[in-house]
Amino acid sequence: MSTVMIAGGGIGGLAAALSLTRHGHRAVVLERRDAFGELGAGIQIGPNGFDALDRLGVGDAVRARAVYIDELRFMDGITGERVQSMRLTGRYRERFGNPYAVVRRADLYAPLLAACRASPSIELRTGSDVVSLEQDSASVTAVLQSGECLRGEALIGADGIRSAVRRQIVGDGEPRVSGHTIYRSVIPMERVPAHLRWNCVTLWAGPMWHFVHYPIDEGSSLNLAATRDDGAREVVVGCPAGRGEVLSALDGLASTARELVELGENWRQWVLCDREPVDTWTDRRVVLLGDAAHAMLQYAAQGACMALEDAVVLGDLLDCSAGEFPQMFAKYNTLRRARTARVQRVSRAFGDSLFHQAGAEAEARNAMLSALTQDGLHEKVAWLHGDRTFSADQ
Repeated sequence: MSTVMIAGGGIGGLAAALSLTRHGHRAVVLERRDAFGELGAGIQIGPNGFDALDRLGVGDAVRARAVYIDELRFMDGITGERVQSMRLTGRYRERFGNPYAVVRRADLYAPLLAACRASPSIELRTGSDVVSLEQDSASVTAVLQSGECLRGEALIGADGIRSAVRRQIVGDGEPRVSGHTIYRSVIPMERVPAHLRWNCVTLWAGPMWHFVHYPIDEGSSLNLAATRDDGAREVVVGCPAGRGEVLSALDGLASTARELVELGENWRQWVLCDREPVDTWTDRRVVLLGDAAHAMLQYAAQGACMALEDAVVLGDLLDCSAGEFPQMFAKYNTLRRARTARVQRVSRAFGDSLFHQAGAEAEARNAMLSALTQDGLHEKVAWLHGDRTFSADQ
């Protein structure tokens, strides 16, 4: 039985462990923190994500915790006009074979963690921060912060946007600071007026800002996220922010949306980062996955789904002996890079040129979106929500 070490115990790392052990390998997940867990609030899962979860054996467990959204709603954040809505029931589910849903990040993570803990082929280690690696023709040695060295036949770097594994095999420096600041809050749904309890992912687009909200926690909470294109260049991670600061970032916000922002409490802020797409994420017996390979902005709501897809494709390719790992890692890289690069570029473009327009540009955007039919909307997302090879070169 070959041993594959996985640096990082987040969503991608646990998914990779489940995927490769289906093909007879042993996984050792090396998590730098003192406990396995997932931080953060809401996360969106498209039909492609549910397909990946099903193939990992945890789809039903995640569905049991999810809120099934009726539509994706795009609003003009200044006028309050509903510009367009893509309905996610009926023809959408028929076409794409799965629902679109939202969950708290922990409710996606918990079933993955439970499945890993139940597997005799998966070892979960905390306090195991991979800081460097060495490899030869037959093995990889992971060097931990503690000085301990672990050896296996391969290593998967699923250690996030500031991946130590990426630093060693790609060496492209720090992530790109986007210049966008996001403010997040979660409030009890019981505090939300009945007329604002929409079973939708709703986005209000304004000049240099946008505001998103949707239900989580099986409908008992409302997730709020406000983003400002403020040119920020310093990394900020989870710092407290006041309600007044959030409101001032959304200058001119329509009254209906403003009601929700004013309900927010315990706001925290982050400056968003991503990475440029790269062609090569692998070096012989070492490969990257998830944010370590293709960190993206959140605007296409596909970061977690891309990590899940990575895990499925990589695990399926590892139905082989350890001697074939380098060739299979290279094939995985080839199969995944075009699709993930496209999502990276689309995510960035949404923030730069769709969500944050003003004046005549915003009017033209609204006219373009409002002219689309439901079938036309479905066609726009088919490459992303409908692909089940997870490797389309488009």
